Amino acid sequence: MPKITYITFEGHEFTVEASEGQSVMACAVKNGVPGIEAECGGACACATCHIHVDEAWRDAVGGPSGVEVAMLDFVGDVQPNSRLACQIKMSTSLDGLVVWLPESQY
Repeated sequence: MPKITYITFEGHEFTVEASEGQSVMACAVKNGVPGIEAECGGACACATCHIHVDEAWRDAVGGPSGVEVAMLDFVGDVQPNSRLACQIKMSTSLDGLVVWLPESQY
């Protein structure tokens, strides 16, 4: 199973295993990772699962879709490596993925 490391704004690390095809958001919620609100449940209809993809993983994860970019307009601290965790699906090629959580989802 691929692993994801979530790093909170305060610097706390949570490394968890994800199932193939599971979203980075769903994995965080299932494992109680703090800092991901996931209000819409993964429908890309809010932006409460905003993350910053570690620079080493940006190419592997890819860029956001147009709808995702539009949703990111509603949050603060948007950076070039910002993504919505609900839109990143885990696979063996993403084993070891590192994402950073912003200070707030709003």
